[in-house]
Amino acid sequence: MRKGMICLVLSVFLLAGCADGGSTEHGRADKGGMDAGSMDDVSANEEDTTDENNAGKVSELPDGTYTAEFQTDSGMFHVSEACDGKGTLTVENGNMTIHISLASKNIVNLYPGLAKDAKKEGAKVLLPTEDAVTYSDGITEEVYGFDVPVPALEEEFDLALIGKKGTWYDHKVSVSNPSPVEDVP
Repeated sequence: MRKGMICLVLSVFLLAGCADGGSTEHGRADKGGMDAGSMDDVSANEEDTTDENNAGKVSELPDGTYTAEFQTDSGMFHVSEACDGKGTLTVENGNMTIHISLASKNIVNLYPGLAKDAKKEGAKVLLPTEDAVTYSDGITEEVYGFDVPVPALEEEFDLALIGKKGTWYDHKVSVSNPSPVEDVP
């Protein structure tokens, strides 16, 4: 019983650091996309419909904020261990977006789709946010986070990434097990 309470308390603290959307004392970077050809900023108010194959899918979840698992097909591309493999899923008007805090600042952009499409002129890539994550030993680190559109729960979808070396890579990711975020008093 006592171990269960300790685990529960630690889980609340860990989720508080990861489930707050990755805000930092410096604030979050602008959301939105960048043109992969010119890398110019794009308005954050612009609708992003990059993956036409997933257009029209809406969430069966009610609008709200959830904690959800984020799985990838790579050991090199994953959510920060401080976040226990989870991100903050937001559902608004049936559209889902998950905010994930990565393990470092080595991945500089993501693209909802394939790497070949991310390289095209006018492709809208996802901009990073600067997130502060706190590990179980109390150490806090600045990492990059991203707001990733989620076409469907429990189904793999394409998500390309580009690192500091400038090469795009294809990955398969999925989002599962959403759990409503409870307001902590």
